[in-house]
Amino acid sequence: MKLSEIAEDLTEVLITEDEIVAKIAELARRVEADYAGEPLLLVGVLKGAVMVMADLARELTLPITMDWMAVSSYGSGTQSSGVVRILKDLDADITGRRVLIVEDIIDSGLTLSWLLANLQSRGAKSVEILALLRKPNAAKVDVTVKYVGFEIPNKFVVGYGLDYAEHYRNLRGIGVLAPHVYENR
Repeated sequence: MKLSEIAEDLTEVLITEDEIVAKIAELARRVEADYAGEPLLLVGVLKGAVMVMADLARELTLPITMDWMAVSSYGSGTQSSGVVRILKDLDADITGRRVLIVEDIIDSGLTLSWLLANLQSRGAKSVEILALLRKPNAAKVDVTVKYVGFEIPNKFVVGYGLDYAEHYRNLRGIGVLAPHVYENR
């Protein structure tokens, strides 16, 4: 779905489809240079990272495998509970493997910090992070992210995997959601 098709739900378009495609290609070239043909396990964080993971995987020219995790620190609310739960764990053993966590967005960094420590404790050879988006002004903990696509303002964004109430994930770009969509709900 194109951003123009839901323009009334957005206050602005932050990143276009063309900009995302170019950035994914640029990130893939950096990953290829850093891993130089070594097998790499991409670990996508569900659900938001699906688009980033799919497009990155198709762009890479080195040997990869893919796996998925789903984690939550929110429960049913909108504020982090501080307790991270694994909703879907990896299928693969990561002992001795090079792992690249693929994320759609990093805001507070709390859940990602926990996930990074968890995967490192499983005996991986290395664990790095790739995120399409980062909100530096929302960070509560410092997480080292090796590959960042775009730094964005601390606004409520949707599209390209990012959602509000499971809607807008299929937008081809990223836009700021208008407050009238989510206020008083």
